[in-house]
Amino acid sequence: MEDRLGALGGQALRRTRRAWGRADGWLLLTPYLGGVVLLFLLPAVVSTALIFARYDALAPPVWVGLENVNALRRENLTGTAAGNSLYFLALAVPFRLLGALLLALLLQRRQPGVGFLRAVAYLPTVIPEAAYALIWLWAFNPLYGPVNALLRGVGLPAPSWLADPGTAKLVFVFMSLFQIGEGFVVLLAALQEIPTEYYDTAEVLGAGGTQMLSRITLPLVAPWFLLIACRDIVLSFQYTFTTSYLMTGGDPYYATVFLPLLVYEEAFDRFRFGTGSALMAVVFVLSGTLVGILCVIHRHLSAEHER
Repeated sequence: MEDRLGALGGQALRRTRRAWGRADGWLLLTPYLGGVVLLFLLPAVVSTALIFARYDALAPPVWVGLENVNALRRENLTGTAAGNSLYFLALAVPFRLLGALLLALLLQRRQPGVGFLRAVAYLPTVIPEAAYALIWLWAFNPLYGPVNALLRGVGLPAPSWLADPGTAKLVFVFMSLFQIGEGFVVLLAALQEIPTEYYDTAEVLGAGGTQMLSRITLPLVAPWFLLIACRDIVLSFQYTFTTSYLMTGGDPYYATVFLPLLVYEEAFDRFRFGTGSALMAVVFVLSGTLVGILCVIHRHLSAEHER
């Protein structure tokens, strides 16, 4: 009888401990879940509701249906901003991925001085966006900037850069190529996870460096590559806001009006929060579509590779 009571008491004690363990887990998650609700879910719900309302922060919102969406369709600047954003994504994302991969390939071996070079490659990523934008604003100044001073010194023409609609967007693309530290670190970790036996076997079979890269390295880092590409697509919209706001304000001739900047101007300059929310939905749908296309392409290539 005593043994049976002791067994029942032990089971009750274990159940109590498991219950307290689950309670402790939820307690630890409470700050994170609260942040998700307050900083993500609630603003997303409010922003979605404002798409169908007229709201200027001075009067209560008024339901207008699809009026904000129709206003965006009639506004020429919406298409201009979307085109500028897609132009930036089409150039910046592939070159950023390629640069991160090349740096990771060059600096993956442990050699004297490699640690310092890795730190140098990552350093531009930790510079605040405002400071980074102001540095490049000075560098690309057409009158006294060091970039044009260098070009004049070697006898090349000095463009107007940010004052010329034909080169302004290229400046933003060029600037983004130096902040690839996070992608570089991820790909460096991916390369170091590849077993060296794969390369040793390929070398014994007579494979060259190019064949090893195309048959071993790239297929094995492809999932990491996809992760960085999706991240870059999403964050590129955020990146263009600070730089365009501080450096050009959308000029010259709307050449650097990107979708995030237009969202800010609609919502906080013109106090048309409904139109700004509709534009934000465009950014969300556009980024989600591009990420989905990348996932489909990756799945197709993976299936082809398995065959």
